[in-house]
Amino acid sequence: MDNRTKALVGSWIQAVGTTMSAISNTSLTIREEAFSSYLDLWGNVLQGTGNALVADSEEELSLDKWGNKIQSTGNLVNVVGFLADVSEEVETELNIKGNLIQSAGGSLSFADALNEDLTESSFYDIYGNLLQIIGNSMQGIAGIKELKSADGELINTIGGWIQAVGSILTLISTIKNV
Repeated sequence: MDNRTKALVGSWIQAVGTTMSAISNTSLTIREEAFSSYLDLWGNVLQGTGNALVADSEEELSLDKWGNKIQSTGNLVNVVGFLADVSEEVETELNIKGNLIQSAGGSLSFADALNEDLTESSFYDIYGNLLQIIGNSMQGIAGIKELKSADGELINTIGGWIQAVGSILTLISTIKNV
């Protein structure tokens, strides 16, 4: 698979994964908790796979390449939280860390996008990365609230959808570059 195709496929997979996770974290859409967790797990698997493909598609070492690798690592931490036989508190801590790691990776991709000439494609890339940073950060904050026995469900849901919109904007940028 050539690098352009790899970047396009990776961006699609990431966008589908973030949307799946956003749906799973919307309490009005799925009432069965086991199915919601399953959907969130696979959403994170897809996000991590998509980010890894995008990182692999970049031949030169760049902030964006590192950003996608780090985001993929954050998704892996989320997946471990779902699959490991740990307490609910440790699972929440892993999800917080995974979301904040994704946010850090997104920050590197955002910084790289800011260095591009301003075009329609770079506009989508800049705002897509920014929204993903905001969404992941909100989900991390929601997890922290949950650890403190406060309600973070609404923040988590909104953060998930902001991240999903961001990944779709990044996908549009990739489509425009192909």
